[in-house]
Amino acid sequence: MSGKATYKTFKGGIHPPYNKELASGKSVRQAPVPAEVFIPLQQHIGAPNEPLVKAGDRVELGQKIGASEAFVSAPVHSSVAGTVKDITEITGFTGAKVKCVVIVPDAEQPEFAKQDRDVTALSDQEIRDIARDAGLVGMGGAAFPTHVKLTPPKEKPVDTVIINACECEPFLTCDHRLMLERPHDLVQGLKLLIRAVNARKGIIGIEANKMDAADAVRDAAKGESEVEVELLEVKYPEGAEKMLIFALTGRKVPPGKLPSEVGCLVQNVGTAVALYEAAAWGKPLYERVLTVTGPGIKEPANLLARVGTPISTLIEACGGFTGEPGKVIMGGPMTGWAQPDTRAPVVKGTSGVVVLTPEAVDVGTEEECVRCGKCVDVCPMFLLPNFIVQAVKKGQWDRAEMWGALDCFECGCCSYTCPAYIPHVDYVRKAKAEIAALKRR
Repeated sequence: MSGKATYKTFKGGIHPPYNKELASGKSVRQAPVPAEVFIPLQQHIGAPNEPLVKAGDRVELGQKIGASEAFVSAPVHSSVAGTVKDITEITGFTGAKVKCVVIVPDAEQPEFAKQDRDVTALSDQEIRDIARDAGLVGMGGAAFPTHVKLTPPKEKPVDTVIINACECEPFLTCDHRLMLERPHDLVQGLKLLIRAVNARKGIIGIEANKMDAADAVRDAAKGESEVEVELLEVKYPEGAEKMLIFALTGRKVPPGKLPSEVGCLVQNVGTAVALYEAAAWGKPLYERVLTVTGPGIKEPANLLARVGTPISTLIEACGGFTGEPGKVIMGGPMTGWAQPDTRAPVVKGTSGVVVLTPEAVDVGTEEECVRCGKCVDVCPMFLLPNFIVQAVKKGQWDRAEMWGALDCFECGCCSYTCPAYIPHVDYVRKAKAEIAALKRR
């Protein structure tokens, strides 16, 4: 029987050039230790404002340096052994000021002392406690505390845990490399997630442009009856939480609701591996695999980088720029944050650094909407992005909310496909900020 293979997917979305070949064949290597690390204390929701250390203190690798009693929070750990130089504010990757612990690393850095723990008998509460103590957060970008996601409402039990292994953002390949190089740890991390929420099964959803990773993970999952590996269409944003749930289960998460509403929990590849490390090795989350890539980078690579490393250090480790950069992006080109300079530090949710050339970012000047409807056709949330933009331009925040500004997860499909070069996501972010300000009054 002939014909094109079909894979699970959702309605809408786009097919941008993926540019994965720049780094997908590069094995993960250790990033250099910078002269100073800048570890933010507000990396995610509920993070502490005050550190547990002060200038002049000696810190060890993996030592807890910030914590909060709030439930929706995660502690912060030192990514180096060294001496605290300062507690100060810097400009983070979003442009906002964040309080940081600045540490000068020792010239010689120790290896992390792995423990050898049996994880097979851990209870659900023990797994949640491990996730919290290790400072685990979602490593796909959102950086929401993992132990909170592992505590769904009792009236909304989770029966299916989904691993987002799509890595649908162009250029990024760090999850691909983790699946190739550490498939066993991914599968064991998934089993811990399943046990933490007492689910029946786990599904690892992989886009069909990563068949080598799918084969590696399937081999690692042999004999694991509760683990399934499913292939998905190569399409952006296939890995978005609600799109992924629908593609793999057929369940639709209602607007404004969480995946637990339909019995699902979604976690990233890196988060699952980090949970295994925390449970089996006693390792807190102080480093992560990320991709440094793009046509503006001389030697694209996948690096294991310490939290707090300035992205300038990573760029230097990859040979530097090919020329004058057009744009440096923290994260992927669709949902990442453009950086005015390269001093911003790596945080737990940093999946990559993408450097584009001036030619690649010359996308044209915003013009008037031509009412073609392309933004509506590609929106995976079935919103009307053009109407949201109109409302924002008129300062009509109630209408922007009515048209679904708060339901938008800023995937950028609308901006990408717009022939009038309208930056829809920028307008949506403005709407969200204004709506939130009004509700606080």
